[in-house]
Amino acid sequence: MKETLLAQCKELNIPLTEEQAEQFCHFGSALIEQNKVMNLTAITEPQAVAKLHFADCLALLKIENFRNKKVIDVGCGAGFPGVPLKLGEPSLSLTLLDSLQKRINWLRLTLEGLGVEADCVAGRAEEYGHRESFDIATSRAVARLNILAELCLPFVKVGGCFLAMKAAAAEEELEEAKRAIAVLGGKLEKVGEYTIDGATRRVLVIRKVKPTPPQYPRRFAKIKQNPL
Repeated sequence: MKETLLAQCKELNIPLTEEQAEQFCHFGSALIEQNKVMNLTAITEPQAVAKLHFADCLALLKIENFRNKKVIDVGCGAGFPGVPLKLGEPSLSLTLLDSLQKRINWLRLTLEGLGVEADCVAGRAEEYGHRESFDIATSRAVARLNILAELCLPFVKVGGCFLAMKAAAAEEELEEAKRAIAVLGGKLEKVGEYTIDGATRRVLVIRKVKPTPPQYPRRFAKIKQNPL
């Protein structure tokens, strides 16, 4: 796992110390072990975890500056991309938000064991509050962009950004979500692109250019039934 991670980081031009690589390995081992009793990930081979989880998330550090930023990972699941970002850039302040209490409990205990500070919150994004109090919101494989924008952009300060990790369907989702992004106070700044294990990944960088209107986010059933 460590050799693969260091090789991938070299390809991505992301510096990683030996100590940071060790932390990644401890987290990866804990993930694989816990996955035997809890559904955390379909990726369980150590080298695949290093490439498809760790390196994939670390690539965001080349797309946006996370130094000393306040970051929320919405629908973090097993901690992606939030935990790798925190391990790769320890100066950031991290909130992990997920609706499943048992996942959050596992993340809290695991990160405490690693000596990694993070605010681990069990709750739904549309109910959490903390409007416009984060520099960066991230999300990976949670929902289509028109839905995701309403869950994430309200958290972001004006001047901050929402990073949506997407694969091949990024352009299609972006077209579908143009109105939602504008209504919620966002503007597409760029589409970052990188390659992991031969596959192209895309990150949509949506800058917050004006406050989100107070009626958003709506209840999730309404968001899903009638996306912006």
